[in-house]
Amino acid sequence: MTAPRRAAVLGSPIAHSLSPVLHRTAYAELGLADWSYDRFDVDETALPGFLADLGPDWAGLSLTMPLKRAVIPLLDEISETAASVEAVNTVVFTQDGRRAGDNTDIPGMVAALRERGIEEVDSAAILGAGATASSALAALARICTGEVVVYVRSEARAAEMRQWGERLDLEVRTEDWADAAEALHRPLVIATTPAGATDALSGRVPERPATLFDVLYDPWPTELAARWSAYGGAVVSGLDLLVHQAVLQVEQMTGRTPAPLDAMRKAGERALAAR
Repeated sequence: MTAPRRAAVLGSPIAHSLSPVLHRTAYAELGLADWSYDRFDVDETALPGFLADLGPDWAGLSLTMPLKRAVIPLLDEISETAASVEAVNTVVFTQDGRRAGDNTDIPGMVAALRERGIEEVDSAAILGAGATASSALAALARICTGEVVVYVRSEARAAEMRQWGERLDLEVRTEDWADAAEALHRPLVIATTPAGATDALSGRVPERPATLFDVLYDPWPTELAARWSAYGGAVVSGLDLLVHQAVLQVEQMTGRTPAPLDAMRKAGERALAAR
C-alpha cells in the first residue's frame, strides 16, 4: 500500500479551472487511487504561507494567474524553459524536498500544434501581448524559421514583445492592433487575447485560411474560430493546449508515462459541455 499523494491547482480566481477534471481523470486511468487533486484560491500574498504549510504528502502544484511569476523566488530551481519566459506553471516537490519549477505551457503549445501536423512554419502572427503571448513566442522559437508579427494595443507592450524576441533569438516585429486583420493571412495565427477581443476580426477571415491557435476554451468556439473553421481552416483550441500541458504535468508529478491524453481531453470536453 503506497502513501496517499496530493496535488492541486492554485490561482485567483480558480473556480473555473478544468485542471481538477483533467488530473483526476489521469489518476483514475493510471490506477492511482491514492492520489488526489484539488483547487485552492491563492493570490500572491498568500502563496508563501501556502507553500510553507505543505507536508511531505504533496507531489506537485499547477499554477495559473497571478502566480506564475510570483512563485519563482520561492523555488529552489527552475527549468530553462520556465526561465526563458520568467513564468512557472508547474511545481514538483522532489524526493529530497526541493521545489522544482517548470513551464509546460510552452511544450504543450508545441505538442498541440504537432498533433495537427504543424511541425514547422516559415512565419507566424500573434494577436495580443499578455503573459500567454510570451509563452507563444517561446513555442514559436522552436518551430518558426522566419518572422513573427505581434499585434498589440500599446507601444509599451510592443517593446516587451520585441525584448522577448531578442531573448528567445526570434525575429519579432510589432504592429498596431488596428491592422490585426493582416495577421489572418499568415500560415499560423496564435490568438492570446481575452474573450471577445477578436470577434471583430471574424469578418476578415480569408477564403482559404491556414491554421488558427486560439488559446481560449470557454466560451468556445470564439467567433473567430467558428468563422475560421467554416472556411476550412485548421483550428487548435485552448482545450488542446490545456490538455497537452496537463499531460506533461501529470507525467512530472507522478513519474508515470504516458499520461492518458485522449481520456483527459474527453473529460475536459464533457466538463465544458456541462457548463
